[in-house]
Formats: sequence, C-alpha cells, structure tokens
Amino acid sequence: MRRIYYYIIARMLIVAKPSSPKFAHLQAMGLLNPHPERVKAPWFQEGSFFDPSDLVQVRYEMLRHAQQTGVSKGEAAELFGVSRPTFYHLESAFIEEGFKGLLPRQRGPKEGHKLKGELMAFIESSQQEHPRQGARKLARRIQEERGVSIHPRSIERALARKKKR
Repeated sequence: MRRIYYYIIARMLIVAKPSSPKFAHLQAMGLLNPHPERVKAPWFQEGSFFDPSDLVQVRYEMLRHAQQTGVSKGEAAELFGVSRPTFYHLESAFIEEGFKGLLPRQRGPKEGHKLKGELMAFIESSQQEHPRQGARKLARRIQEERGVSIHPRSIERALARKKKR
C-alpha cells in the first residue's frame, strides 16, 4: 500500500512536459510559464517537485527564496528569469492579494472606458433616429456634439456587445 501511495505522489510531482496532462492543464488555465528556460534556480533543474513550466510556482518560489535566504531582490529576479520591476510588482501583488496576485492578468483596459452611460444612451438614440447611420458618421457626430474622440470600430464593438445582452 505504501508503494502505491509513493508512486501516486511521485507521478503528481513530475515536471510538466509538452505531452503530459499537467502541461496541457497549465496551458488551458493560462498558467504556463512562457519562458521556463530562463529559470536558473538549481532546484528547478532537477526535474522533481519544482516545475519551471508552472508560472505560479516559479513566482511564489522566487518571492519565498528572496525572503527566506536574504538574497537581493535583483538576484532573485535574475535567478528566476524575470526583471526586477516584475519582481517588485509580484511582491506587492502577493502582499495585497495573496496567491491570487501571482496569477497572470490581462493588460490594458478591460472594456470600452469611453462608451459608458450618457454616451451609450446618445449612440442608442442616434441609432433609433437614423438606423442606417454608420459608425463613422456616428463617431464624427460624437466628436462634433460631445467633444469626445471615439474610433468607429469601438462604436461597432459596443453596439455588438449591447446586442448580445
């Protein structure tokens, strides 16, 4: 029984290889380290528990290594293949949010920040008054009447989102 238990544990700890289920899972979840070759920490090279393909594990171990061993943050960043600014960013995110702060995030605006409330109401009313009016004309009208510059494609996307709801 003990052998089976150790075998199961050993199988779970195998480093993710491109053909392994762990690799596929990390990839599907968006947690695959894009540059595992940059991780130079020796314990990640042994191929046991530590997996350079596991982005969250690499990030956590980098922070833990800096805190536990007292190496400089720059040295820890270099050892784990990230820049110093990335180290500081991850450190503050981890302090504020815990492990959730180590997860990758989408960069940039998450939604159309100009097309909210009053401006969307203006677009919708214009669409009702002039249903054949294109996004370019609508963008020009918004610029002239409201003084806000919006790309026609942003208007098209906002209308498409509105239609989906």
